[in-house]
Amino acid sequence: MAAADELAFHEFEEATNLLAETPDAATTSRSDHLTPQGHVAVAVALGAEDEMEESDKTSLLQEEKQQPGFWTFDYYQSFFDVDTSQVLDRIKGSLLPRPGHNFVRHHLRNRPDLYGPFWICATLAFVLAVTGNLTLVLAQRKDPSIHYSPQFHKVTVAGITIYCYAWLVPLALWGFLRWRKGVRERMGLYTFLETVCVYGYSLFVFIPTMVLWLIPVPWLQWLFGALALALSASGLVFTLWPVVREDTRLVAAVLLSAVVLLHALLAVGCKFYFFQPLPPEHIAPPPQVISLSPNALLASTSPRTTVT
Repeated sequence: MAAADELAFHEFEEATNLLAETPDAATTSRSDHLTPQGHVAVAVALGAEDEMEESDKTSLLQEEKQQPGFWTFDYYQSFFDVDTSQVLDRIKGSLLPRPGHNFVRHHLRNRPDLYGPFWICATLAFVLAVTGNLTLVLAQRKDPSIHYSPQFHKVTVAGITIYCYAWLVPLALWGFLRWRKGVRERMGLYTFLETVCVYGYSLFVFIPTMVLWLIPVPWLQWLFGALALALSASGLVFTLWPVVREDTRLVAAVLLSAVVLLHALLAVGCKFYFFQPLPPEHIAPPPQVISLSPNALLASTSPRTTVT
């Protein structure tokens, strides 16, 4: 039957000839080669080839993609590529500085941003101007003789002061450290963007401090200011110490002292300008009562005679 012939085993001529020529050759089945180790080896080889192909494609795409110029929006977009959890983590790190805990290494992680520093400076300037006006409003309620008018110029002064400090001081610090690195090669160096980011987040602690300065108790205001200054300045010192410790002791001490002094001048200057003490009250002296005798009154009221 045709069906029976199709199901019968047939010998291949090439295999028969090979076995005839080499009768001592060992034959193995296909299943002997496909062991689990063979499968793993083949899979690893294929995975390595795929990774090489993907890396080649990635490198080609990176070569084709040109770096945007600094005048374009795409160049600055990467500086604001940060989510809320990262910003909150960096704010928390600035509020809780610890010795040996580097803010750049533990929180920035080679990904500095401008989103947090920009909005922290904007919020601080706004809160500083508003609380400075509220201080005078509260003082006027206690003493109606005090004349108050809205001082809108304080918003401009606060904005210019905060943004200039948050940009110019890091620029000067970065330039000095870059110069010192050329003198002493062992010194490390932060990028300019990392330095701006550190200074921007260090100013966050002053936002609640400005609100607490509305309490009309001078010694309590100075206490809150000292605590905020200590937290903010210590965060800067702990972050800059791994960089400046490779320099001479004199340069390191002078640099860190200058950083703390500039921070203190900012806090004290804001305290005296925006929360300046009220001028002393100018009270008119009471009118003096002069008692006159009756003769003096009659002499002043009698008509005068002129002698010709």
